[in-house]
Amino acid sequence: VQLQAFGGGLVQPGGSLRLSCAASGFTLDYYAIGWFRQVPGKEREFLALISWSGSTTYYADSVKGRFTISRDNGKNTVYLQMNSLIPEDTAVYYCAARGIGATTYNYWGQGTLVTVSS
Repeated sequence: VQLQAFGGGLVQPGGSLRLSCAASGFTLDYYAIGWFRQVPGKEREFLALISWSGSTTYYADSVKGRFTISRDNGKNTVYLQMNSLIPEDTAVYYCAARGIGATTYNYWGQGTLVTVSS
């Protein structure tokens, strides 16, 4: 059972990246998926959440209007489209899966580094 976040890299300010969160060993169909990020020395920051059906999404104010979370259950993958990136978005990005009715995240993926710099 594993979650893996990938798609990070170096991007210039104002640019875009799409992160993917893929599951192996289980299906994401009945899990809400959250995206988080963390900068060394700072607390982990919640970014976005998508319900298991994809019908409901939530965003942190810091990314609302710039980031979009989506899912393709057929591909067992959740995406985070990041636009209008700024240097303050530089961080390690993580995805996590929360089962229906659960109050905590059951699985965490390994992070992917996003660096926004000119």
